[in-house]
Amino acid sequence: MSHGRRGTVVSSRPPLPIASPLQARDGVIDCATGNPDPKLLPKLAPALAAIRREQTLYDEDPNHPELVQVGLSLFQADGVPTTGICTVNGSLDGIERALAEHLFPGDRIAVEDPCFTGVLDLIRSRGLVPVPVALDQSGILHEALTEALKLKPKALIVTPRGQNPTGAAFTVSRARALKKVLASCPDLFVIEDDYEGSISGADYVGLCDGKRARWTVVRSLCKAFSPDLRIAIQAGDPETLAHIQGRQVLGIRWVSHLLQDMAVYYLKDKKTAQLVEKAEDTYTNRRTAFIEALKQEGVQAYGKSGFNVWVPVPDEAYVAQRLLQAGWLVTPGHRYRLQSSPAIRVTVSALPESDAKKLAREIGECLRGGAVVSTSV
Repeated sequence: MSHGRRGTVVSSRPPLPIASPLQARDGVIDCATGNPDPKLLPKLAPALAAIRREQTLYDEDPNHPELVQVGLSLFQADGVPTTGICTVNGSLDGIERALAEHLFPGDRIAVEDPCFTGVLDLIRSRGLVPVPVALDQSGILHEALTEALKLKPKALIVTPRGQNPTGAAFTVSRARALKKVLASCPDLFVIEDDYEGSISGADYVGLCDGKRARWTVVRSLCKAFSPDLRIAIQAGDPETLAHIQGRQVLGIRWVSHLLQDMAVYYLKDKKTAQLVEKAEDTYTNRRTAFIEALKQEGVQAYGKSGFNVWVPVPDEAYVAQRLLQAGWLVTPGHRYRLQSSPAIRVTVSALPESDAKKLAREIGECLRGGAVVSTSV
């Protein structure tokens, strides 16, 4: 700001704006907050009982050796070319730490459009410039990525499956086409946000094949085990992982070994594995039932994987308000969109089939009285 003859000073940075989460009032069914179904989460008591009894001191390895071993085997089984992993406090923490090591304010970063609000808020908070890349149900389009790369972004963030908000998931053929495009930019930092992991209802298909200098894959355990677990395992090239772990030592030091102990328990427990399989099937059935119910109402929707269904509408604010009045809380799509068309996001992870039909009927009735709906993602 200018102070006249006293010169010019740089004002202090204002606090980051934090969007208030949508809250369902009494009598309103919540299809907005993106939570897993609590009934499909494992019990806390057995994992808490398995936590070590002795104290952890400052000279212990920051990464639980058993968690590293299990995590490495999971990544390697999926073809992720990593020789090491670290632990972070969830997907967004891992993404932020990766960005902090390789990007600077003003750098461009390619992102999916529509894109998860947490990712958009994070990159903007770091002074980065989002470059939208259009997608369909098989992930970002290789033509759109080619155009985006002309703006010379320093990094690309993609969601290999369970994409939020559209439910997109990479196919092998799409990943192959994208890798061909990315081959022309070997220095581009590729970040994969595998935040839902195995419960997304789709196999992991990634873009990181070991031919890139800088890459990372973050896989959260929170959606499968507990949102409050706040832990993710992170693979990547050796330099990126070394930078992330080195910076951790200067800040939080390590992810709590108590949480790491719980993660190890859940990852090795057979009953938890069976529950995770049940959760994956249940989420898939609920998502499929809702999309089919919308189809019966003449409404096009998208949701190949994950917790959410993306429903294109002509006026998302109007539709969201109409649904709220009818007792349904959904999320207007403007929170996720950069250049893509209007839509609403409906979280169906805890939506029984009977309620899915009721909500689909409400959406159908709402749209039949409105404008023509775009059918693009």
